[in-house]
Amino acid sequence: MRIFKTVGILLLLVIAIVFPLVFSNPAVTTIAIFTLIFAAATTGWNIFSGYTGYVSLGHAAYFGVGGYAMAILCQDWKVPGGYMPFLLVPLAGLVAALFAIPLGWIALRVRRHTFVVITIAIFFILQLFSFNLRGLTNGSTGLSLPIPIDWSGDFFNFPFYYAALIVLVVAIAISWWVRNSKYGLGLLAIRDDEDRALGLGVSTGPSKLVAFVISALIVGMVGAIWAYFVESIYPPSGFDATFDLAVVLMAYLGGLGTISGPILGAFILEPAQQYFTLQYGATGYYLVVYGALFLVIMLLLPRGIIPTVSERWVKFQYGRQRSAQENMALEGVGSRIASEDGSGRDDEDDQGGGPYGEQGQSVSNEKTV
Repeated sequence: MRIFKTVGILLLLVIAIVFPLVFSNPAVTTIAIFTLIFAAATTGWNIFSGYTGYVSLGHAAYFGVGGYAMAILCQDWKVPGGYMPFLLVPLAGLVAALFAIPLGWIALRVRRHTFVVITIAIFFILQLFSFNLRGLTNGSTGLSLPIPIDWSGDFFNFPFYYAALIVLVVAIAISWWVRNSKYGLGLLAIRDDEDRALGLGVSTGPSKLVAFVISALIVGMVGAIWAYFVESIYPPSGFDATFDLAVVLMAYLGGLGTISGPILGAFILEPAQQYFTLQYGATGYYLVVYGALFLVIMLLLPRGIIPTVSERWVKFQYGRQRSAQENMALEGVGSRIASEDGSGRDDEDDQGGGPYGEQGQSVSNEKTV
């Protein structure tokens, strides 16, 4: 079974690598880039919110911090367009992680619903800072990033696609390690019952903070790639509240707290969101569709696609096993009854109960007399 999983993962990776080479249309690769960006961001968000049960609605703050860090570093260090800005992506993610340390420490002093409110407040505070710190962020005018003028139109999307793919692979690897480590078991214990986990010796505070910082690191790197791809960043676009809604919706659709669920949710919803934006972006109807879709998912698939399908598959396998066992038992009972009936008839024949037994012999004796 493990061999099939490994082969399947490698096959998916090969498909992802050759995808832009086969579908080289810039419109298709642009949608693919945004899909990979949101898949990585949702995976990073899931490392914290999915494994600890603390739903954060403020991760767009670290997305914006990563994007602004990328723009500021490129301007201050005079980085030209091309491949060089991609080397700054981990540094931009590190800046977002540094922001997450004190902010996470403050937010994680409370639990559940209060935590959600505090993360929303932190998001809006950082958004206001991006408007008002004009010397650093250039206010509402925003910042521009270097343009890779040497790249042709057909080639332009390729580096961004593979950069987003690398970040996604790294995010998946981190998520897999956390999910299958002792540290991840502690996070899952916090999700199930934090007080009991604390009583069992789990360092709940540091564990949650580390997961929060790792999550912000990945989201910050994603924000840096996004900012470089769109070539500019503004407070409303860098700190966008719909980013949090999209990430949460993707995670819940695919399966919260799973490794592949957030990726599946992003691969379903982001292309659909791009389509709705192109069709209804001028009217804003796509936001209504987004909200309605979120309600439908919460009502019909509260656990997500991956957990629901897995649970039904287990039930199906159990039902097949049980029916097979019942059929075998019925066949055994039937064969036992058949053998008992056959042995009973043989005994009757031997004792003259049949037409050629003792009665038949007496008739022949009478005839002889």
